[in-house]
Amino acid sequence: MSTSQSLGGTSRAGRILGPSLDKIIKNVAWRKHAQLVATCKSALDKLEIIKDYPDPIPDTPIFGFVLKDAEFILQPLILAVDSATVKVIEPALECAYKLFSQGMIHGEIDRPEGDDSPSVLNRLIDSICNCAGLGDDGIELAVLRVLGSAVRSPCVLIRGDCLIQIVKTCYNVYVGSMSSINQICAKVVLAQILVIVNARVEEDSMEVKVRAVTVGELLGLSDKSLNDWSLVQFVQNFIDDVVESSQGVSNLKLYPSESGNGHVSVPSEEGKDELGDGESVDRGRSSSSKIREDGFILFKNLCKFSMKFPTQENPEDQVLLRGKFLSLELLKFAMDHACSFWGTDERFLSAIKQYLCLSLLKNSALSVMTVFQLLCSIFMSLLSKFRSGLKGEIGIFFPMLILRVLENVLQPSFMQKMTVLNLLERISQDSQIVIDIFVNYDCDVDAPNIFERTVNGLVKTALGPPPGSTTTLSPVQDMALRVESIKCLVGIIKSMGAWMDQQLQPTDLCLLRSSESDASVENHNMLNRDEGAAVDDELESSSELSEAATLEQRRAYKIEFQDGISLFNRKPSKGIEFLISAKKIGGSPEEVASFLKNTSGLNETMIGDYLGEREELPLKVMHVYVDSFNFEGKDFGEAIRFFLRGFRLPGEAQKIDRIMEKFAERYCKCNPNSFTSADTAYVLAYSVIMLNTDAHNSMVKDKMSKADFIRNNRGIDDGKDLPEEYLGSLYDQIVKSEIKMSADCSAPQSKQATSFNKLLGIDGLFNLVNWKQTEEKPLGANGVLIRHIQEQFKAKSGKSEFVFYAVTDTAILRFMVEVCWAPMLAAFSVTLDQSVDKIAIFQSLQGFRHAVHVTAAMGMQTQRDAFVTSIAKFTFLHCAADMKQKNVDAMKVIISIAIEDSNYLQEAWEHILTCLSRFEHLQLLGEGAPPDASFFVVSQSYVEEKTQKSAGFPSLKKKGNALQNPAVMAVARGGSYDSATLGIKASALATPDQINHFISNLNLLDQIGNFELNHIFAHSQRLNSEAIVAFVKALCKVSMVELQSPTDPRVFSLTKIVEIAHYNMSRIRLVWSRIWNVLSDFFVAVGLSENLSVAIFVMDSLRQLAMKFLEREELANYNFQNEFLRPFEIVMQKSNSAEIRELIVRCVSQMVLSRVGNVKSGWKSVFTVFTTAAADERKNIVLLAFETMEKIVRDYFLYITETENTTFTDCVKCLITFTNSRFNSDVSLNAIAFLRFCAVKLADGRLICYEKSKEGDSSIPVMDGDDSNGLPFTDKDDQVYFWVPLLTGLSKLTSDPRQTIRRSALEVLFNILKDHGHIFSMPFWLGVFKSVILPIYSNTEGKGETFYIHDGRFSPDSKSPQSEESAWSSETFTEAAQYLVELFVSFFDLVRSQLPSVVSVLTRFISSPVQSLASAGVTALLHLAGDLGYRLSEEEWGVFFLRLKEAAASTLPGFRRVLRIMDNIEISDDSENYTDIELFSDHGFTHDDIEDDSLQTAAYVVSRVKGHMAVQLLIVQVITDLYKAHQQSLSAANITVLMEIFSSVTSHAHELNSETILQLKLRKVCSILEISDPPIVHFENESYQSYLNFLRSILTDKPSLSKIMNIEPQLVVECEQILRIYLNCAGCESIKQTPGDQPVLHWRLPLGSAKKEELAARTSLTVLALQVLSCLERDSFRRYVSHFFPLLVDLLQCEHSSGEVQHVLSNMFQLCIGPIILEL
Repeated sequence: MSTSQSLGGTSRAGRILGPSLDKIIKNVAWRKHAQLVATCKSALDKLEIIKDYPDPIPDTPIFGFVLKDAEFILQPLILAVDSATVKVIEPALECAYKLFSQGMIHGEIDRPEGDDSPSVLNRLIDSICNCAGLGDDGIELAVLRVLGSAVRSPCVLIRGDCLIQIVKTCYNVYVGSMSSINQICAKVVLAQILVIVNARVEEDSMEVKVRAVTVGELLGLSDKSLNDWSLVQFVQNFIDDVVESSQGVSNLKLYPSESGNGHVSVPSEEGKDELGDGESVDRGRSSSSKIREDGFILFKNLCKFSMKFPTQENPEDQVLLRGKFLSLELLKFAMDHACSFWGTDERFLSAIKQYLCLSLLKNSALSVMTVFQLLCSIFMSLLSKFRSGLKGEIGIFFPMLILRVLENVLQPSFMQKMTVLNLLERISQDSQIVIDIFVNYDCDVDAPNIFERTVNGLVKTALGPPPGSTTTLSPVQDMALRVESIKCLVGIIKSMGAWMDQQLQPTDLCLLRSSESDASVENHNMLNRDEGAAVDDELESSSELSEAATLEQRRAYKIEFQDGISLFNRKPSKGIEFLISAKKIGGSPEEVASFLKNTSGLNETMIGDYLGEREELPLKVMHVYVDSFNFEGKDFGEAIRFFLRGFRLPGEAQKIDRIMEKFAERYCKCNPNSFTSADTAYVLAYSVIMLNTDAHNSMVKDKMSKADFIRNNRGIDDGKDLPEEYLGSLYDQIVKSEIKMSADCSAPQSKQATSFNKLLGIDGLFNLVNWKQTEEKPLGANGVLIRHIQEQFKAKSGKSEFVFYAVTDTAILRFMVEVCWAPMLAAFSVTLDQSVDKIAIFQSLQGFRHAVHVTAAMGMQTQRDAFVTSIAKFTFLHCAADMKQKNVDAMKVIISIAIEDSNYLQEAWEHILTCLSRFEHLQLLGEGAPPDASFFVVSQSYVEEKTQKSAGFPSLKKKGNALQNPAVMAVARGGSYDSATLGIKASALATPDQINHFISNLNLLDQIGNFELNHIFAHSQRLNSEAIVAFVKALCKVSMVELQSPTDPRVFSLTKIVEIAHYNMSRIRLVWSRIWNVLSDFFVAVGLSENLSVAIFVMDSLRQLAMKFLEREELANYNFQNEFLRPFEIVMQKSNSAEIRELIVRCVSQMVLSRVGNVKSGWKSVFTVFTTAAADERKNIVLLAFETMEKIVRDYFLYITETENTTFTDCVKCLITFTNSRFNSDVSLNAIAFLRFCAVKLADGRLICYEKSKEGDSSIPVMDGDDSNGLPFTDKDDQVYFWVPLLTGLSKLTSDPRQTIRRSALEVLFNILKDHGHIFSMPFWLGVFKSVILPIYSNTEGKGETFYIHDGRFSPDSKSPQSEESAWSSETFTEAAQYLVELFVSFFDLVRSQLPSVVSVLTRFISSPVQSLASAGVTALLHLAGDLGYRLSEEEWGVFFLRLKEAAASTLPGFRRVLRIMDNIEISDDSENYTDIELFSDHGFTHDDIEDDSLQTAAYVVSRVKGHMAVQLLIVQVITDLYKAHQQSLSAANITVLMEIFSSVTSHAHELNSETILQLKLRKVCSILEISDPPIVHFENESYQSYLNFLRSILTDKPSLSKIMNIEPQLVVECEQILRIYLNCAGCESIKQTPGDQPVLHWRLPLGSAKKEELAARTSLTVLALQVLSCLERDSFRRYVSHFFPLLVDLLQCEHSSGEVQHVLSNMFQLCIGPIILEL
């Protein structure tokens, strides 16, 4: 072992100390440093005997040594370091380095206050620090090495002043060393110390892992000249050695008693620092860990170092300035590496507020560029890490550091502005910072609009100086600033999008869009508070409001409040009224005065004007405003200066007078002993104002002297003079210091910046900052103003401005976009349009890209469409000749937007798809493809012509003859973006230059391939449900524009529509239904286009889609096939083109016949199309449609009936429509035959459930509605409904105007019912009668002749039943009645309940005035009664007779009204007027004397009388026949009804015959018209005769029943009536006796021919009556003879009676009366 190795003994520390002490002895000058040599030798001797203690020894500085030995051993090192000899110091420092790095030194190194005996370690550190000042480079480097190792050692806790001493030593080395290496090493060591302390503070422990700092990041702005790679490498190795040398001693822990982990009391520093309130930080916590206390002290001292400024004597102290640079760089480094504990610990956060912010504030006054850059860097760190705790401070520094420079557009410092832009770029890259800035400042009532101002400032910078203005920037600098501004704007909008994407999942974005309308936009005016704090309190307490809603209300309140301030600054009274009405301030004078006094941003001149107003409210406000000042104890000059600092006196003398008068009153009130009266103060105030103007106005040449001022104010104190000393002193004050407002202290600023700064209330703060790049003079800030700002921080610390908000609701982005979208749009648009810089263009396009992403995802339609429209216009696809590379890049962005934001574009798709359409058009032109018009269906000649011309379209990229291509000419000519078709004006020809530019630009389009375009459409199936609908809507709009081009229609979008529909057919039905609703409207609109070729092409495209769609099976009861095929239906109905209609018929026929198995609900549209075709005016369309219908019914009938019931209904309607075809009767008849075929198919299929009818299921009701057109079928079996449309259709067809169709329909209907009625249930049969059968016969009432009577005048219907084709013939009536009876009889058991209805139908036939119809009714009714007689019950027979009774009675009212018509018709009976005409009967009449209308009316009456009598007689005949045939089945009640009918008819006949005047008029009319008279007598005779026979039959055949019904008296009465009628006709009346029994003589006149004829006609009836009376039984005759005997006597006396009457009468007397007389 060598000697050096054995020195120091066996201890670990000794092995380090021994060689070093030996080297010191060798290098030291023994004579000069004898003590040092002796001490070293003693230490060596001591080390030889000392051994390491096995157990830790507390309170010892060297590991393994006791305290006494340790102090003894370290003494030589201290002396060596203090020797000031380099050779001696070097080994000592090397030894110290090893001791620290290897963990041999333990303990806490501190210098307690008042301790006069520092520890050995303290003395060692002091010595090491002191030797750094020797100026030797090696020593400096060694000192740095030792100090760094000491701080790094985990075994040594360097605290307090000792730590600060180490920092100062490194600081001094950096500032004073002549070695560049040493300077950088000093900075690196300082940075490493900060890292070590920070890491320990974070963990609150000595044992932390510490990384070595990177030298490159520390070579800041002040060390750029030292940026040499070899130097950097050296320094990096140096610091790495320092850090790594202590890594292996982690096991050598600090002794427990020395540990810094425990919390100990830390006394606060005495006195106040230069902040004036430092104790608030130091005393914020009564206890803290030693480690964290050291971190706090270190940070505070670094801030103090940075606040050292040069003196006035040496303002350019470069050493101090370098130290400032270092301090700021270290602060920047500390903030960059600050641990999270700093942001959560109140003490550290307060330190940042009070020390670091003060440093920033003071240094902001410096005009040194490096300082400004460092300040910006520090501010960035604060903003990134501590913004939540420094809200108020950031609100001050952001405008001061950033916005002030940013908003200076005309004459900025290039370096400063570039620094600011770089800072903003870094800010914009952090999305959370961007969001937090907006939330906490732009949405806070008391905070500046930082986000809005930043965006506006960036936009102004991006747009450059206004045209015509002068600027200090060179063009290169200006372009650089513009590019950086655009980058910042893009970064902001990109960060907004990134934050949105981070907060929301893709599904959440869909929910966000669907609920966007629920945003509380209308709540802007909800908050009505006087101050921002009140607003904050209310919003924070409202748990019901969302984050976005709360912030929105805050921002709305702020905007409205600022609007009020802006209005006040223009019109004060209006502004106050607005703020009061909006409840932003109270309406009382006190609240308005407080607003004027305390609100920042108000124009001081306007405040003065308002206070000087004489209106009631302003005057009260002025009084309150002045009274709010306390002038007590203030000098008059000081008081008026204090009073006028908040506003500017108005210019009007009267306003000044009012204000000064109130001021004088207030001053005297606060200082009652100052003047004799307020008048004195008033006059003096005026004098002071005049003096201030005179002294400080440059326009005043002759200044007022002190003597003048004193003279002007003589006698103002109630006639006395104020003391001259007082006035002189006041004069001196005013002349020396001008009275001005607080804001007047500010340096001149631009108008816009001033308004912003006033609104923020930081005008005074900006007075600190006077950046002038050229001066580079580090001047200090105004301490008074700084203290004032600090006081403002304290005063506002409780307001909402200092409450930091963090939001996660993405709805806040809506408000951010509302602020920034318009400025950004302007910046991006102008840059993209005007700039040629590739970076600027790229950034602008990216800005558009990200702006669309945010606005689209947030559902902001207006903003989204604005960005999309702008970028679409920049594609220049509408003006291809002017296209450049940046326009192609814009197209790429369009495609990128379409792919990435496809789910949120909504209406913006229209612009994107328009660009795609135009792009594809240009591509086709470049390839020389033929125009799309060649694909249309046109005439053959046109096709041939186009084929020939298409050869003239070579590829334009090969520069063919483009002038011969009209499409190229149109596109090259260009047009506006909004024009639907490019180059519509054919007269405007493109120039050759335009053609050449266009052709050359086509090559640019090759950068975009077809794959990208097709990708958009092919991936449409990935769009969500809302997006695909919007996409289809937009595509339809674009396609509509393409197809409507009058010169060059295109099919690009149309083909894409077909593709899109095909791609998305697999979507769920709800979504596909919405898509098809859009497509359906599109196909209908284009299908009805005037351009036939386009319409045909579209219909064919629709056919292709339909064929694909019909490949999918549809479940039952769905309706989508019908919806899909509806466009065919609508176009078929509305199109005026026969070609289109024929095409649709062919398309539908092809689809149905090829996909018949898959057609379900589509049958409805199919049949609707064929129904429309059936009514078409073109014969070929009708025949084509019927041909398909025939095949469908014959071959595919089962497919029809397997779907819902309406399908079969539509089929039947279609066939019925074909029956109405006017082109071919064969079609009509075949259609009816198909209806019967349908019935056969239905019957054969056994589609009806028979169990229901058998069980009489009550769940199958039949409606009794009167509407015969309705379908009263409610059977649960759907198959029943197949019969309903068929039967009702045939029923309606019976009213067809064509007789063959009517008869065929009638026959087929009843044949179907007769053939297949057995499968119908009873409820169904009842429904058939209600809705099918009975409506046929109810309509027959209108098939006869109808007349109308108006005011007693006859007006027959112009439609004569005999002349109209629609009238049923007698044969048809007969057949209809027969069909009804036969059907009813066949199914009587099922339809028995319909007997009343059937009988009613037949009785209506009988009561018809048409003879043929009546005869048919009689026949049918008798047939019905005959077939059912034995099966009818008493009640059912009653139905027959009651209906006949009703029929007989129903005609009477109308008949009587007809008879009354004759009352108004006068017919003359003067025979002289008829000599030249033929006479009829006893008199003659001419036609000329009766007016034509009266004659026509009378003829109608005659006709009606005849018809009426015939109907009555038919009814009599029917009941007579029914009685004769079925008398055995009739009950007494039924016979009573018959008697009532007979009685009614006979009474009516007798009544009619009694109308003698009427009969006379009728005979006159008949004679004139040469027609037969109405058989009134015959009617009466027949009715009486039938009645008598009926009564006699009952009396004879049913004697018992006759007794019960008392028939004999009725018979006798009727016979008597007949005899009286006969006697009356014969003119024979009973002889009337007078009271005196004297006979009365009568003249008997001969009967006329008419009477004779009537008498002859009545003879048979009279004979019958006499015979009936004669046939009475003997007793009956005896009983009633007394009643009719007088009549018999009259008959004997009547000379006009016929011989038959006399003969019967004679027999009667002989056989009946004679025996009675003989018995008497």
